[in-house]
Amino acid sequence: MKTPITVVIADDHPMLLAGLKSFFSLSERHVVVGQAACADSSLELVKAVEPDIIIMDLSMPGDVFRTIGQIVTTMPATKVVMFTAYCSIESALKALEAGATGFVLKGSPASELLEAIDLVMAGQMFVTRQYASQVMNGLRDRARRHSLDEAVKLNVREKQIVGHLMQARTNREIGVALHLTEKTVKHYMSGLMLKLKARNRLEVVIAARQNGDSEDALRSYQ
Repeated sequence: MKTPITVVIADDHPMLLAGLKSFFSLSERHVVVGQAACADSSLELVKAVEPDIIIMDLSMPGDVFRTIGQIVTTMPATKVVMFTAYCSIESALKALEAGATGFVLKGSPASELLEAIDLVMAGQMFVTRQYASQVMNGLRDRARRHSLDEAVKLNVREKQIVGHLMQARTNREIGVALHLTEKTVKHYMSGLMLKLKARNRLEVVIAARQNGDSEDALRSYQ
């Protein structure tokens, strides 16, 4: 049997904490190794137990966005998934730009939270479906990444893949659309991250925007 995914839950609502802990107790694939009720204690707990995943609420006391950045900087092996009632596109963008790789609304089905965990553990990004396209469109209007030292030239296939990323497609979905294997798509993703100095799929999209490739990417996608 595979080693369970270790989870920390950070939320200042006791009933939600208890509910999530009970929910994960029914799964053989996950084990809760700690819980926190504020941003500062979340960071300390992550440092202490080194979980695979931390599920965080945005409305906790403290600077949650700064804490996300500290977690991904000091504990890069821990993935951050936001699980929140805040449904603004701005909140999602800010959380993802801080370093979270998952954003799930509390009103979503439980299966969506599990899917988010699986995807971020696989190195991908997950945004609640009803907001995924809006979040990607929002990235086109934001430029928070430092300008690249020099222009990077993307080939046609890379632009096609970036175009699909802007539509929040998974590697599997991109492969089907472009008639490529999922392994080949992952190979292109690795090349894109290296070229664009990006750490994840989100940063590939942001860097492509900064590099002037976003419009070409969308045309290639279409």
